[in-house]
Amino acid sequence: MVIFARRVAHLTHVTAVTDPDGNSVVYAVTGELFFASSNDLVTRFDYAGDPDKVGIDLTGAHVWDASSVAALDAITTKYAVRGKAVTVIGLNEESAKMHGNLSGELTGAH
Repeated sequence: MVIFARRVAHLTHVTAVTDPDGNSVVYAVTGELFFASSNDLVTRFDYAGDPDKVGIDLTGAHVWDASSVAALDAITTKYAVRGKAVTVIGLNEESAKMHGNLSGELTGAH
């Protein structure tokens, strides 16, 4: 189980696309988001260098557990501290339900 988790954790990809006008950036996240991939996810964003509007598109991802919700909360908090607005889009039905139920309810050391 541990070997499987380690292998799958590295199958999460994050790609940033900045709007041509430079006013916004959208990060496309693909893969499975769970305890083994959540810490890595937090490090994949340019908090200081990104414009004031940030989108996180999870159309190609699935949120499996509370640690992933906590990681998304940590990401939005890191941007908010810098005065930047984050919009999370593309959550499938199960992921949206988990995110809606747990977002803002968890604390973590991210």
